[in-house]
Amino acid sequence: MALSVGIVGLPNVGKSTLFNALASAAAEAASYPFSTIQPNVGVVPVPDERLDRIAERVKPKKKTPTALEFVDIAGLVRGASKGEGLGNQFLANIREVDAVLHVLRCFADENVAHVEGQLDPERDSAIVNTELCLKDLETVDKRRERAQKMAKAAGKAGDEAKAELELLDRVRSSLDAAVAVRAAALSPSDRARLRGLFLLTEKPVLYVANVAEEQLTTQERDPCVRAVRALAAREGTDAIVLAARIEAEIQQLPSEERAGFLASVGLEEPGLHKVVRAAYRLLGLHTFFTLGEEECRAWAFKKGTRAQEAAGLIHTDFERGFIKAEVMRWEDLQSHGSEAAVRDKGLMRIEGRDYLVQDGDCIHFRFNV
Repeated sequence: MALSVGIVGLPNVGKSTLFNALASAAAEAASYPFSTIQPNVGVVPVPDERLDRIAERVKPKKKTPTALEFVDIAGLVRGASKGEGLGNQFLANIREVDAVLHVLRCFADENVAHVEGQLDPERDSAIVNTELCLKDLETVDKRRERAQKMAKAAGKAGDEAKAELELLDRVRSSLDAAVAVRAAALSPSDRARLRGLFLLTEKPVLYVANVAEEQLTTQERDPCVRAVRALAAREGTDAIVLAARIEAEIQQLPSEERAGFLASVGLEEPGLHKVVRAAYRLLGLHTFFTLGEEECRAWAFKKGTRAQEAAGLIHTDFERGFIKAEVMRWEDLQSHGSEAAVRDKGLMRIEGRDYLVQDGDCIHFRFNV
């Protein structure tokens, strides 16, 4: 399931530093066939303790996590919606991703100029949001012109165009007030009708407060961090606090030295792990597992995926020739120690093609082609 997250923000906020740390993390996942598709695109494994614990029980020759694609998108400046700076490139790239990771600068550094002069993450966020709203307004206005012409037609075509025009007017009103489409009061059916417009502000957003090392231990009272968290809370999303420069340094250390370094800066795990897991949740992804002597592997799926569709994520033959799914919970495997023990306890279930796969399921697909 190839889903991508675009890293966005103003220039000099630490986007590329964060991306480079993520790319280094991907490069070190030797058991995962990671790739750097382009200089600014990398596929990063999703940390999942459940896969590690399953592998401890099964002892496969390799384990393969699921992954996300991260894209380092050009820095945005005021006027990007009109093509200022690298605005056209920025907007084209963001249109192609499934979600946005918005990096907000919370660190002071006299050697790295802030394009707006002073630290103010709320202002910086508003700049990016305004430019995206302005671009979406252009898209909506072009569609409105077409809908207005179609609304003059008689019968069903005219009625549908009038309904679309009413929806576009509501969306336009929100965008004109700098309210992102994702935050607008729209019904599921409204959003389904807008899907074909590929609006930039409809994409889900995760905020990252990029701090200096010394701010990691004082983040609870740091005014910039608190501002980012308040912004995320208003939008009902997550805010991750990390020091991108430190994260990049961690990735350069030998693995045996990382735990000590993390402890020295007051961290239990790399902030990158939190970023990747939060991005995974943002995309509405869950995980099921397949296991065997050769490989234990995690697979990403969307809520509501049926067993036959999940089989197709592995191979089209699995979906085409689907017979049944043998399902157990990863917790049962952990509790009872082996797949055989789970079977003996009667905890291995036989499910049909319409079974709704659950997060944490371990599945054997049976098929015939």
